[in-house]
Amino acid sequence: MRIGIVCYPTFGGSGVVATELGMALAEKGHIVHFITYDRPVRLRDHPNVFYHEVRVSDYPLFDYQPYELVLTSKLVDVARYEGLDLMHVHYAIPHASAAWMAQRILASYGKFVPFITTLHGTDITLVGRDPSFEPVITFSMERSNAVTAVSESLKRDTYAHFPLKREIRVIPNFVCMDTYRHSPDPALRARYAPNDEALLVHVSNFRAVKRVEDVVSMFKLLRKKLPARLLLIGDGPERQRIENLCRHDSACESVHFLGKMTRPEEVVASCDLFVLTSETESFGLAALEAMACGVPVVCNKTGGLPEVVVHGRSGLMSEVGDVETMAANALTILRDGESRARFRAGALEQAANFDLDKVLPLYEALYEEVVAEVKA
Repeated sequence: MRIGIVCYPTFGGSGVVATELGMALAEKGHIVHFITYDRPVRLRDHPNVFYHEVRVSDYPLFDYQPYELVLTSKLVDVARYEGLDLMHVHYAIPHASAAWMAQRILASYGKFVPFITTLHGTDITLVGRDPSFEPVITFSMERSNAVTAVSESLKRDTYAHFPLKREIRVIPNFVCMDTYRHSPDPALRARYAPNDEALLVHVSNFRAVKRVEDVVSMFKLLRKKLPARLLLIGDGPERQRIENLCRHDSACESVHFLGKMTRPEEVVASCDLFVLTSETESFGLAALEAMACGVPVVCNKTGGLPEVVVHGRSGLMSEVGDVETMAANALTILRDGESRARFRAGALEQAANFDLDKVLPLYEALYEEVVAEVKA
């Protein structure tokens, strides 16, 4: 099958999932065309993978360049001349409406290409809740040939915020267990925890919704009970503020800001605990990737996280903002070797439930169903 994938090419979860899905499809023999404004950060060379850049002209008439229209034209071009069977757009805004416009234009050439919209989270729960977007998002989802969401929580939120009458299927995010390191690297641990302190890690885009200040607060509480160090991976608008907070606190001498990493799991695998303090998470891909490394998680009981993290087995959960309970949970996991080993084994066991081999067939079956409906 010839598949066009539209996504944001950034470090965010939707772009990572879309890219890894495309790479997995290519490995299965499908021809995959990525269509976006920059090369996705996880995209690797493969004979079945092609990248098409969406370039927006810098025209002085526009204060804001019309990316959606240029994307639509590029979709039409790729679909016509590369013979696409299907378009799969990740993140509703503005990809779903661009796909619908492309589909209508293609129909005028006598070619009908179905499109699937996958909802990832903030396109529904944050950006999508802006009333100015609602009519377009609702219209585009209703006219998608299929709509998927990455969790039951996101599915419920979508129905709550949008007057949809159509079916939304849940296909969860995934990891390829074979590509993750499942044991610590002694040299890396020695670099960041020279005295064999407990090593905690957080990975995010440092936006306000991630509540990174809570990570630092719980860490300071934990250090009163246990020698520990904290690694913060990623970058974003809140990073400078968090760094400034740390510079005025001696406890933050044990906090290391590592910035953006293409493959953060290579560091995460050598840590003892993953910390996720988000106000909301539609799924929690970062938590799943940590568990795929055998690293248990302390996180908030919010959004799709209870579908990913099993409380008491692969990690422990608390309420949003309750850093005292989160610190106590961290201590429960890290208090001795037996507890660490038990939660590490539980993390690997739970992550295996989301292995690529279990999720990829769900997407392939949906593709075949949608294409068959068009041909019928």
